[in-house]
Amino acid sequence: MDGQNSGSICSRPHGTGTHGRKEEKKIPDRVTLKKEIGLLSACTIIIGNIIGSGIFISPKGVLEHSGSVGVALVVWVLGGCIAALGSLCYAELGVTIPKSGGDYSYVTEIFGGLTGFLLLWSAVLIMYPTTLAVIALTFSSYILQPVFPNCVPPYMATRMLSATCLLLLTWVNCSSVRMATRIQDVFTVGKLMALGLIIVVGLVQIFNGNYEALTPQVAFSLERTPSVGQIALAFLQASFAFSGWNFLNYVTEEVVEPRRNLPRAIYISIPLVTFVYTLTNIAYFSSMSPEELLSSNAVAVTFGEKLLGMFSVIMPISVALSTFGGINGYLFTSSRLCFSGAREGHLPSLLAMIHYKKCTPIPALLVCCTATIIILCIGETHNLINYVSFINYLSYGVTIAGLLYYRWKKPNLYRPIKVNLLVPVCYLMFWAVLLGFSLYSEPVVCGVGLVIMLTGVPVYFLGVHWKEKPKCIYNFIERATHVGQRLCFVVFPQLDPIELASPPEWTDRSSGRGSVSVNS
Repeated sequence: MDGQNSGSICSRPHGTGTHGRKEEKKIPDRVTLKKEIGLLSACTIIIGNIIGSGIFISPKGVLEHSGSVGVALVVWVLGGCIAALGSLCYAELGVTIPKSGGDYSYVTEIFGGLTGFLLLWSAVLIMYPTTLAVIALTFSSYILQPVFPNCVPPYMATRMLSATCLLLLTWVNCSSVRMATRIQDVFTVGKLMALGLIIVVGLVQIFNGNYEALTPQVAFSLERTPSVGQIALAFLQASFAFSGWNFLNYVTEEVVEPRRNLPRAIYISIPLVTFVYTLTNIAYFSSMSPEELLSSNAVAVTFGEKLLGMFSVIMPISVALSTFGGINGYLFTSSRLCFSGAREGHLPSLLAMIHYKKCTPIPALLVCCTATIIILCIGETHNLINYVSFINYLSYGVTIAGLLYYRWKKPNLYRPIKVNLLVPVCYLMFWAVLLGFSLYSEPVVCGVGLVIMLTGVPVYFLGVHWKEKPKCIYNFIERATHVGQRLCFVVFPQLDPIELASPPEWTDRSSGRGSVSVNS
């Protein structure tokens, strides 16, 4: 859908002369986030965000904690089922509260500003920049591996290549939503082709009779009986590979016919990913012994070296391309979280603005890119990932608990999709067990995650709740917003009241401090 035909009216040029008429032709009458995400692109956003580096790394952790090949395969299938339960709940929330921003928007709507701000604070400060940094480092490591076959790539080389990749994809996302979604489409197909190669080679091995490790007697033979805690840790490893299933909800307002395409994309994508992941693991086990898999730090690369011979270089390149698409998907969706937070008044208003022609949230994208590069420079990304994984799972549980509370709070609200109550209840039971064992096994890591989240409480009361700030603060914010608007050529959009059940608070502030007309 063309941006000129959707959204709401923005500033028009002043003046009636020839210059004014020329400007009027160039500037769209209506500036809004464009609805350019159809069903195919919606599916590729989900698949592209789920399939990153996880399936190439997590099989080792799942097998290590589950104790046998058979139990590991069961964990992979059930991990997909749990992701499906969560995504069904998010489908109901996505069409009932059709705002971009995912978890943050739903929690803010249901539980209020403070709870939503804490999720936003931890996500913008640590969670998404750190995840982006880790994916970017994985990309650069695999790209450089053929150049440095006998050693670890140099520290500076990986950082420079990671930063270059981030800057390139930030420019793409600033330039065009269509271009960003096309990149996502192409690289998602590339990811599925890479996994398809692994699956085909594995099936050839099975047809040649190499399936002893997959027979029930061998697959479920346990050298040690895993504890409940170990099984929970195996699920955590699988859940990492499935993370990203909720990301389409971050861009709901850019989806064409979201009430139809959002649930359809979920119903197509999650079963497809589960099917591909299960077959990929079967292919691994058909070609590698459990001992070989456990001794490998990059399962797909070891698989390629064993079976593809001189073509084994295909695997590190495939993993690099997979992570490149993952970076694009994370940038696309996490920038919309900043946009949504600013729109609700929880972040600076500049981040709620979009380019007056390209209709892309340029300030939000630049903030995400800058935060990620800072995390890259810190270097301790893997430790940070451990701290924020707890926050990630906590946000899932709080959001789905919010679905049950919202059912009780507003029983008569129109819900285009209404899942059976057993779906959120089953998910929350699994979530409680997983979170409980995480707290028991890693109390320090979970504690640090909670501390990171709770540091947002004073920030919320000082920055958001405190309305009567000194005039000098407002003047500084106004000047900074003016400068940002002039540098990025951005304006406030206004939401289409037809698409949003309840317009957010920021629309009342669009004529206040910090707004600049397009031609000023």
